[in-house]
Amino acid sequence: MSESKDQACWGLLGPSEIEVSKSFINKGYIITDVHDVAALEDIRKRVVTYLTKRNNLKPSLPDNILNQFHNWCNAEELNELRLEIIHSLNTGSGISESYFSLARPLLEILVGNELVMQHRVNLSIQLPHDANSLLPVHADVWSGDSPYEVVVWTPLVDCYQTKSMFILAPEKAELLHDCFQDFKGRSSEDIYSEIEADLVWLDVPYGKTVVFNQNLPHGNRVNVEHETRWSLNCRFKAVFSPYSDKKLENISCQ
Repeated sequence: MSESKDQACWGLLGPSEIEVSKSFINKGYIITDVHDVAALEDIRKRVVTYLTKRNNLKPSLPDNILNQFHNWCNAEELNELRLEIIHSLNTGSGISESYFSLARPLLEILVGNELVMQHRVNLSIQLPHDANSLLPVHADVWSGDSPYEVVVWTPLVDCYQTKSMFILAPEKAELLHDCFQDFKGRSSEDIYSEIEADLVWLDVPYGKTVVFNQNLPHGNRVNVEHETRWSLNCRFKAVFSPYSDKKLENISCQ
């Protein structure tokens, strides 16, 4: 593509916006500082307050309670707790606006400024060495989500190595797509074994957020670190971009 045509493709975007967009296309994700730090602090405070009251914990620093929560919770009760917190967060007022504000500037560059988001902000909790809270390798489009959506993934603690998530780079995902029929009748674990060497594990400290292309295979493995993982996620798309199985009535506007 010639330079003039390349410039025309980027429309009215400025140089920094073009750089961000190209990076997203090439890598499939962007890790950035949270735009609204106060909103993130408020969300984390709500989670910690809920845990402190529910489990009769002594008041402590949020990092202590969240990272060491496996000392007060076992794997059998984890999903019930997770659903309780999701309900609590999404029942309270303002969670959609707060979560949107975490990555708003980046979303408006990558997706646009007329957006819809899924109704609920979701929560993931991974205790150390718990094999019951895994999200096997997948792409959201495999289960009926629009290919025009992105995911905003935000940790409430420092996430690194197996305490984080993995993603497959776009060029490797294309190779997988080309041979996808070879996995017919096989498991997600077979897919993982095929792509394991090419996966990128994201290093995301608290205070940063990730916007990633949910068309790319991603997921997590057993958390073999010594801390519990807490992360939030929510999908966003342009309001007039094509939908898939999940229609507009199942999404809220921003």
